[in-house]
Amino acid sequence: MTHLVEMQEAHDKLERAGMKLYAISYDDVDALAAFAEAQSIDYTMLSDANSEVIRSLGILNTNVAPHEVPFYGIPFPGTYVIDEDGRVVAKFFPRHITLRESVETFIDAAAGKITIADDEPQQVADDHDDVRVSVAFHGGDALRTGLQRRIVARFDLPEGVHIYGEPVPDGMVATTVDVSGPDGLVVEAPILPPTEPFEIKGMGAKLDVWSGVVDIVVPVWAESKLAPFSVPDGETPTATIDVRVRYQACDDYACRLPRTETFTFEIPIASGTTPRLSAFRGNPNSTTMSSTKHLSRMVRRSLLKRPWLALRSFRYLLSQRRHLDAAADRPTPDRPAPDGQ
Repeated sequence: MTHLVEMQEAHDKLERAGMKLYAISYDDVDALAAFAEAQSIDYTMLSDANSEVIRSLGILNTNVAPHEVPFYGIPFPGTYVIDEDGRVVAKFFPRHITLRESVETFIDAAAGKITIADDEPQQVADDHDDVRVSVAFHGGDALRTGLQRRIVARFDLPEGVHIYGEPVPDGMVATTVDVSGPDGLVVEAPILPPTEPFEIKGMGAKLDVWSGVVDIVVPVWAESKLAPFSVPDGETPTATIDVRVRYQACDDYACRLPRTETFTFEIPIASGTTPRLSAFRGNPNSTTMSSTKHLSRMVRRSLLKRPWLALRSFRYLLSQRRHLDAAADRPTPDRPAPDGQ
């Protein structure tokens, strides 16, 4: 849901990039219409209430059992980038069901390169010789639960100069980008561009190197304990993200001294978008549509399709209700337990 809203916020950016946006959902037409109206969404949303297209694409979420109404029939969350000839040029299926890529990632995939906008947080290291090193927080203006961002370390190398990937001989330094932050910031493994072989003259050693413009990408995302679904109005919390870049630039004949550059970013934390349910009461970014009404229709639809699973489905729904009731009774910082508990 957060992702659909953020896609609307970036709709103009997608159109300027020459991209058309479509969303396909297991929700029925009325639910999509209510959501589109509540969130002022003007791109095309398609209803696949019987999961026919979802199954044809092979993305039916097999982690959801048939009796787990109303969720059975949903797809694995993902995004396809398709060119004008209908060929899939990139697809993104995150490992976490609540995690989504940023709009900028899709634009980069379509363009075949990473474009850092002028308004994105970025820093440039002090000039050292003719190598330019910069780091950017790419893919959004804030950390939000469920949305992945990217730390992009860019090396602009002059002609004839290269940097090394792993492994390297003793005494030489491979290029590394290390990202750290507060508890709740998840840092994924770096995404490295393809290397090219390089032979050190006189040594016979073949190494993996990068030259030209080199982008090393480190995906990051925030768990709810760092970026909660609801950030109170008037508050502007931030997360400090530190980036350490280490590299050694060389040419065909000699290597320069290894260098370490450090960068620090203060990134705002913003609310996610949640259904209008009691569990998310107080979130300024909750939708204005009736999620309870929508879920009731989904339950009826699911049971009509699979009446033989009605008993197991009702047991499942009751168990989920008990979990919600227990969660609602737990004390929180703004709702302490009653006296005596």
